[in-house]
Amino acid sequence: MSIAFDDLVARFDVSEVRALVLMGSHTRGEAGPYSDIDLVRFTYNAESSEPESFLYQEHLLVVSTVAPDEVERWFHEPQAATDTIAGVHCARALLDREGYFAQIQARAKAFVWDDTMQQRANRWASEMLVGNAEEARKGLEGLRRNDVGRLLNARFGLSWSMSRVMKVQRGILLSGDNAIYDEVAQAMDDQPEWVKLRRAAFGIEDECGQALTLHEQVQAGLQLYALTARLLSPILLPVHKPIIEHTVSLIQKALPNPSEFIGET
Repeated sequence: MSIAFDDLVARFDVSEVRALVLMGSHTRGEAGPYSDIDLVRFTYNAESSEPESFLYQEHLLVVSTVAPDEVERWFHEPQAATDTIAGVHCARALLDREGYFAQIQARAKAFVWDDTMQQRANRWASEMLVGNAEEARKGLEGLRRNDVGRLLNARFGLSWSMSRVMKVQRGILLSGDNAIYDEVAQAMDDQPEWVKLRRAAFGIEDECGQALTLHEQVQAGLQLYALTARLLSPILLPVHKPIIEHTVSLIQKALPNPSEFIGET
């Protein structure tokens, strides 16, 4: 059954709305029967808010509200740019007063990852590695105690966080939120050890269909942290280096060589 997207205008158009825009898999031609509908309300002045969910024609409809200051974040903050710019390219305006969204879309298509954005991305990546020193220590302590709670927290934190660090630091403009695994892997194909460690940290079966244990997944996540820190060593801020380097030294002392649990690289 086709979805009457245009009917969304009548439902969600209010005086504060400047544009109603369809984004996500339905605009990329990738939607399946369980795909949600992503609708973005661009407003004149209202503050951005958490997405709201509705049931619309048997589909999950997720409505986000984006204020002008949030739009500017997309073009000035590297973490926001990597998450949104590419998605704006193929978005479809259902309502566009005064061509407001058309201007945003044109900016997105002309967007260039320049030196200023790279410097911001480097700072953000350095800050994230400091922040995830806590996750690394949870992983090490979880391994020492055989504590499932700590191990699960570390596995989740290190796998996703190291993915985000490289996404932002390398300026990988994701086509959508479901693309982070494949598109980061493709962008990191010059670092096969990093790609293998990340795969193991996420708990994905190897080529033979063999799954790693929780302990091995956490070991891979810790080694992934150490390798990420090594790859990004030239851009780490001096104020962050002592914490990051100390964390890496703890990992190196505690863990085996990654080839022992993910295969030779």
